[in-house]
Parts: sequence; C-alpha cells; structure tokens
Amino acid sequence: MEGMFPAAPQIRTASRVLTAAAALLLVAGCSAPGAGSGTTSSAAVPGVATDAADVEALLGEYGFEGGSAEEVVEALDSTHEDREKGLAASVTADQVVLADQDRQVGLDVPEGRFYLAVAPYETTTHDCFHHSLSGCQGELVDIPVHVTVTAADGTVLLDEDRTTYANGFVGLWLPADIEGTIEVRAQGKSATADIATGAEDPTCLTSMRLT
Repeated sequence: MEGMFPAAPQIRTASRVLTAAAALLLVAGCSAPGAGSGTTSSAAVPGVATDAADVEALLGEYGFEGGSAEEVVEALDSTHEDREKGLAASVTADQVVLADQDRQVGLDVPEGRFYLAVAPYETTTHDCFHHSLSGCQGELVDIPVHVTVTAADGTVLLDEDRTTYANGFVGLWLPADIEGTIEVRAQGKSATADIATGAEDPTCLTSMRLT
C-alpha cells in the first residue's frame, strides 16, 4: 500500500513503546473483558516515552508515510494485506498499538475522537473489547449495511450506508465521551445496541445479532 497517503500531513504521535506483554496481548487478537488489557484504558499500560521518529519509521516501512491516525486505522481495518506482511495492530480508546517482530509503538488517537468497530452477525460471533485491526474476524464479510448512531440527546451522529470489511466489521469514527444507541440494518434484518465512547469503553462491538 505504498504511496496511498500524502507526505504532507503530520502524524500526531506523543507515542510510547509499550511493555512487551501488554502490547502483545493487545495486538495478538480481540481482547475480551477480564483479559488483562481488556478492562483498562491504554493510558494505564506501563511504558516508556519514545520520540516520533520511532513511530514514523515503522509506519514508513509499511507504506503509511504521513498518514493520520484515522487513515492508518481505516487502512489496517479494511484489508488483510498488512497482517499478512507481519504488522499487527489494535485500537483502544486513546491509542493505536502497532507491532511487528522487532518493534511495538503507540500512535495517539486524535483528541475528541473514538473508533468503534462493529461486527453485526446472524449465527456466529466472538467476545471482544479492544478491537484488533489485524486479528478480529466477524461473520458477515462484504455485506451492505445501513448504520445509524444517535446520541442520548437525540442528535443523529451518523446515518450512512456502509459495506462490511474483509474482517466482517465496519469502522466508525465517533465523538469521544458520548452515550447513545446504534442501529444496524442488513439483509432485511436489524439490531440495536447501547454504546458509549469514554476512556474505559470498548472499541469493539460484536453483540449485535441481526433478527
């Protein structure tokens, strides 16, 4: 995917290298509540500071030069290409954790933003809390869906047609620190769920059964 992002934008990093055990738990696959990092904000994961060059070096190696956090997340979530190259990634409320065989780094989620990955299903699902961009796999692949997100005050935040990715998810960038509901309609069926986008809330929603 080299060259898919312009070189000009600056990556917002303020990034950290995470401890090996915590980072590997985050990026290896979908984490469920109670599975170590699944119940805590990524800000609580121990780590040491690193400069932006470390993040840029890893992103550049995988063709993401100059990409924003949003662009990197959406590109990784929408294809299996990078997992096949050995890049693993997971997203929490405030950080995107990226790792290959040699490095583990964190890229900050933009202030005021929250990434929610949603995998509607009909027969098969899995537990998930922190969405793995390189490991989670939902049941319904390449399916047209209509997604509506409504805040608790009645404001419609999103009302769009989407298509599920190769991993069976649709990725939604929402305002941080809100509560509301999400409705997904597909194939003549629908599902509704409550959502929240705070620092301790899941970035992965896999409980929406279409009926």
